[in-house]
Amino acid sequence: MEDSQELTLVSAPNPTGEAFIRQLLFHQLPFAVMVNNKKEQSRLAKLGVKHFLLVDTTEQLNWTAPAFQVGRVFLFENSFNLCCRYIQMCRRWTANPIYVITHTNHPRLVYRGLGANYVIHSNSDEIPFLLQTLVE
Repeated sequence: MEDSQELTLVSAPNPTGEAFIRQLLFHQLPFAVMVNNKKEQSRLAKLGVKHFLLVDTTEQLNWTAPAFQVGRVFLFENSFNLCCRYIQMCRRWTANPIYVITHTNHPRLVYRGLGANYVIHSNSDEIPFLLQTLVE
């Protein structure tokens, strides 16, 4: 992976996120997956993910930018607190859109206030329209 290459960044701790990763792999789009533990990294590596960004969400001083340029960001919510931290981290790294995809009714304004451009509520694990944002 070249340092100058812009990658889509994905956090995929749930089945919807995994389905999105499968679509990225199928269409051979460049992306990296953000994880905060080795167990999640191992689980997603089994799907075929090659590029990971292992982050420490506990201390803001540890939120260093990745070695690649961050393009669009897709955060599939599994934890409200973790999603909030991921938004804060990613907003430091990119001016590109940040999408939060959630199954819950957490306040959209909180995510927007932290820097998310789009908060998408979906009850489905399949959201093919997201892929369209990358192949335009």
